[in-house]
Amino acid sequence: MSKNLRQLQRSQLSNQLLFLAGLLLLGLLVGLACWPLNLVDHGQDTLLHQLPGFTGGQWTLRTLAVALAPIGVMPLLLVLQAGGLARGAGSGIPQTIESIENPDRAPLLMAPFATVARLALWSAASLALMPLGREGPVVQVGAAVAHALRRRFPNLLAGIKPVSLMAIGAGAGLAGGFNSPLMGTIFVFEELTGSFQPSVIWPAAVVCCAAALVSNLDGIPMFTLGMVQTLKPEWQQLLWALPLGVGGGLLGGLFSRFLWRCSAYLRKRVLSRPLQWGLGLGLALGLVALASGGRSGGDGEALMVQLLEGQGSLPVPGSPLSVIGWLLLLLGRIGSPVLALAAGVPGGLIDPAFAIGALFGSGTLELLGADSQLGLALGMASGLAGATQLPLMTVLFALRMAGDQQWLFGILLSSVIGAAVGRRIQPEPIYHALWELGRSPDRQVDQRAPRR
Repeated sequence: MSKNLRQLQRSQLSNQLLFLAGLLLLGLLVGLACWPLNLVDHGQDTLLHQLPGFTGGQWTLRTLAVALAPIGVMPLLLVLQAGGLARGAGSGIPQTIESIENPDRAPLLMAPFATVARLALWSAASLALMPLGREGPVVQVGAAVAHALRRRFPNLLAGIKPVSLMAIGAGAGLAGGFNSPLMGTIFVFEELTGSFQPSVIWPAAVVCCAAALVSNLDGIPMFTLGMVQTLKPEWQQLLWALPLGVGGGLLGGLFSRFLWRCSAYLRKRVLSRPLQWGLGLGLALGLVALASGGRSGGDGEALMVQLLEGQGSLPVPGSPLSVIGWLLLLLGRIGSPVLALAAGVPGGLIDPAFAIGALFGSGTLELLGADSQLGLALGMASGLAGATQLPLMTVLFALRMAGDQQWLFGILLSSVIGAAVGRRIQPEPIYHALWELGRSPDRQVDQRAPRR
């Protein structure tokens, strides 16, 4: 009996080790798949830092060509999306949600061709300095890797349901793309599954950690903004979190609402006349980039780093022209991502929403003579939470970006307030709203009840 018990225990241990090895393999593969996207993001950052808004220099023929690249690239992208690369159009998150909700659609939406097409379109758009995040492509890549692994090795990780495995892979893609394993883990439950499942929590955490570790090997900083330290006591953070949470949540909610409306308006029009719409939208993006010195371009991380380095939102504090410039840049950071994302260009809204909130928060406190870094930290959290209505994910990502747990109280309150305000403006979370728009393009947002 004792011998049989030991054999059973060894068998169970062996199965558990194999299961753990399978999880680590999935995380490794997702991290490797995210690696090229992170390199593209580095390339975008290099191009951005050649523009006058970041160098303080003058426009040259070379920098003009870089800033006006969307005029040529956007028509090409829309023509490709209307033709041979149609399956690569769109963010990637609505396609992932569709695959989880309707698994019979996964073989088409998670196919290698669709995945590679989406990565190619996003890479071209990013290197043209379009103001796009990357969570859409990395989430879809992670889900596609998990789906392919299950199809190729059906007995590997057999204890996890196929839809749960895709959700875990999607979260690992987010973790690998942003070097934030806890953010990816929470995203699985807060957005993709809608419930905390104990049987999925620890596998998701393992896969997300492995993906972030591998993806980080190419040099993604542990704390994207560096160590943003604060000596402000918690009561001051909480005091400022109230107004900045409301203001950032309002802007984030307007951003997502505007994105949904424009997506509904442009979807059919872009497909019917991709060249004309591409030229018009590309020209608009190029002109806004030109007017802002390039600071309206890119995903927004370079702009936030610039704000932290002392080049504030208001170059000449107290100057009316400076305030007007700040407001115009804020409008540009809201409108430019919408023009690209609503046209179906693959990308994401996490980084753009972060940048909107950071620009609003730092500029507001700079105007009031307070600590602009405090405004940036609280503003970026409320802006992202207002746009996505994912306060837990926002808190974890904001702390990961800043790298100092002293921000916890302020970021937590501003995120919760921002999410509540954003929901008042955009009743349904934006990722699910865009998913439902893709399933029923003529559906109107005013006729929908909040999903959750």
